[in-house]
Amino acid sequence: MKANMGTTDRIIRLLAAALITAMYFTNVISGTLGIIALVFAAVFLLTSAMSFCPLYLPFGINTCSKK
Repeated sequence: MKANMGTTDRIIRLLAAALITAMYFTNVISGTLGIIALVFAAVFLLTSAMSFCPLYLPFGINTCSKK
């Protein structure tokens, strides 16, 4: 897998995951919606850690800086 996510993209995903997690544990979101949101947060964390987003491939998106 070749990296297709830039630093800004990774930081935004990490912040979104942190916000979703905080909202879940402070009971702002709960129930089924909360569980679904936590799954999205986990996906955001995983894709940020790998610098690779599988959904970018079919659309030809690459947010890495050109060297």
